[in-house]
Amino acid sequence: MHLDRLIREEMAAKGKDGIMFLCIGTDRSTGDSLGPLVGHMLRSRRLKGAAVIGTLDKPVHAMNLDLYARYIRLHYPDYVVVAIDASVGSLDHVGYATLGRGALQPGLGVSKELQAVGDIAITGIVGGVGSRDPVMLQSVRLSMVMKMADCICESIFLVERLWEKSILYQ
Repeated sequence: MHLDRLIREEMAAKGKDGIMFLCIGTDRSTGDSLGPLVGHMLRSRRLKGAAVIGTLDKPVHAMNLDLYARYIRLHYPDYVVVAIDASVGSLDHVGYATLGRGALQPGLGVSKELQAVGDIAITGIVGGVGSRDPVMLQSVRLSMVMKMADCICESIFLVERLWEKSILYQ
């Protein structure tokens, strides 16, 4: 599965003409900082042709997710939303990123029930599924989260180069 293809298919299927990266998490927990780090990197490198919400300076997290979801529905109704967040998974997948069609369900890894968001989901697996303790997220190595954020950003910038040669970008 390729991000570029997923975005194009979602745009065609839903009649949407814009792209938004919704980067979820908080800078107050190392393990949950993946989304804001990705948002910060996308903004600082000036991603063109797409909107970015959720950065280190203005994170989208459990306490304000509903507000941002409403904001996106009102101001970006014609955008495909790519939601990016940290997640838990099997221990042998820690450090891997996932890409999938459909909404992302934030908070499941720490037993929070938050609304699902997005049309496409990108997650970075930061811990094992056996521990749903929020303290586990504090002990995640920042270097691993940074490497995943770099990898996700580089993938998005590769897709941006494809957009520059297509109608999506214009």
